[in-house]
Amino acid sequence: MSTPEAALLERFYAAFARFDAEAMAACYHPQARFSDPVFPALEGDEVGDMWRMMAVRAQDFRLQPGGRVMVAGEGRADCVAHYTFSPTGRPVANPIASEFRFRDGLIVEQRDRFDFWAWSRQALGAAGVLLGWTPLMRGKVRGQAAQGLAAFRTKRGRPAR
Repeated sequence: MSTPEAALLERFYAAFARFDAEAMAACYHPQARFSDPVFPALEGDEVGDMWRMMAVRAQDFRLQPGGRVMVAGEGRADCVAHYTFSPTGRPVANPIASEFRFRDGLIVEQRDRFDFWAWSRQALGAAGVLLGWTPLMRGKVRGQAAQGLAAFRTKRGRPAR
């Protein structure tokens, strides 16, 4: 049985496959929250700006969709994001498990999970192999990502958080 939430996830993942950040951002509630191992606490328009920044930086992006499940107005979805990590030029295949909550026909919360150490080994090479499991490396990657998003938002005339 199709629901409005299921249709929204289909629209979101179709936009993700095209890496159409504007269409992805349009799927989020104004009070949306997003978290993953790199961006642990984005809110509101930061979520759309994260996708906009990533779309600008993406190289060789391809999305391999997985399963989607809707249960009592909440959703889960799996996919594998394939891309070249631009700072190192290394190829990445990142399996992502997402959980969604909805409000007013839009995504109000998205929690993405992936294996940070597996990601860091691919994206960062030797440094990821040696240090990717450590809180130090995770903190460094998070800090660089936050700085990148803040600079992107400032360039667009949005306040950095």
